[in-house]
Amino acid sequence: MQDTDVRALVEQMVEDMLKGKSIQASSDSKSSYAASVGQNNRVEKMPESTDGGQILPDITQIDLRKQLLVKNPKDREGYLAMKAKTPARLGIGRAGARYKTATMLRVRADHAAAQDAVFSDVSEEFIKKNQFVFVKTKCKDKDEYLTRPDLGRRFADKEKEIIKAAYKDHPKVIIVVGDGLSSSAVEANAAEMIPAISQGLKAKGISTGPILFIKYARVGAMDDIGEITGAEVICMLVGERPGLVTAESMSAYIAYNPRHGLAEAKRTVISNIHKGGTTAVEAGAHASGIIMKMLEQKASGIDLK
Repeated sequence: MQDTDVRALVEQMVEDMLKGKSIQASSDSKSSYAASVGQNNRVEKMPESTDGGQILPDITQIDLRKQLLVKNPKDREGYLAMKAKTPARLGIGRAGARYKTATMLRVRADHAAAQDAVFSDVSEEFIKKNQFVFVKTKCKDKDEYLTRPDLGRRFADKEKEIIKAAYKDHPKVIIVVGDGLSSSAVEANAAEMIPAISQGLKAKGISTGPILFIKYARVGAMDDIGEITGAEVICMLVGERPGLVTAESMSAYIAYNPRHGLAEAKRTVISNIHKGGTTAVEAGAHASGIIMKMLEQKASGIDLK
């Protein structure tokens, strides 16, 4: 093919893209891709797209614990049993000295999901749907949030007034949701965990009041809230730094009498809250029990017995 032919082909493809037309991959490339991501090396049927063509399958939907890419394993069932007990990438096989295509593509897809979780925001729809009281820390944008952790622990005077107005009844316990380092984790878990906490406390006669949502939140923001409201216990649900296993892991940081200068060892943490770890409902029930114990012992973290 001559250079002029290549240029004409590229120009036509760009023109089609600008007009909103989909560019279909060749049948050979589709088959190759499907073979590389098909679970247990099976070629899966390509799903149909809305315009009558075909789209590539979402490789992130494959359960890694059930995918075995080792060719002719000596103990297949034993290998799969071992994989079922860990999210580690075992049994990925190899092509010469390299990873197989399926493994390489999955790592890149999981890495992209982790980046998206960090750099995207919790949707306004999610905040409104759950009737959260919205505030944000002193960070002006995501870049400043990532480079200035100190600003993610403090509120401007305007935001402090919103917090004071929300908790003018001075509840003993306040539940806070912070976006943290994973918006995906918050949207995947917070809505299910909050009712479990609230119901557990309500059974003991404790009301939590409105739920605060903090944009650009660091865990230390609970100390500023403690200073503003005088709450005895604050439970902060926050998105954790995503990894390649999941981008939806959330943690609950709970502290008794949180104030400026509180040592990190004084916080109690429930971590790995996601569908592949501790489920949101289970974590919520556990958190309510911890909060009750804190109120009884007037302690948290390493001081809690």
